[in-house]
Amino acid sequence: MYVCSCFGITEQQVREHADTGACTPRQIASACKAGTDCGGCVRRIQSLLGRGDCPRRELIDSGAPEPLGAEADAVAPAALSGAA
Repeated sequence: MYVCSCFGITEQQVREHADTGACTPRQIASACKAGTDCGGCVRRIQSLLGRGDCPRRELIDSGAPEPLGAEADAVAPAALSGAA
């Protein structure tokens, strides 16, 4: 059965990408473009992915700080000194 009619992606293809490590709708989109046109299939993709085991989710759930926060802290003082 088709999940994404815009790109002709089937449930089986989504499951195959999930089996090879695509754990989120965004990762599925990167793998096969499903969900990147009209977006009508994103909820279906989410339901196919479910809440199964995902190695990348373990990294996210570990509470490791995001690099963006550290970069933002490093940029803020420079922006303030340039404004003065």
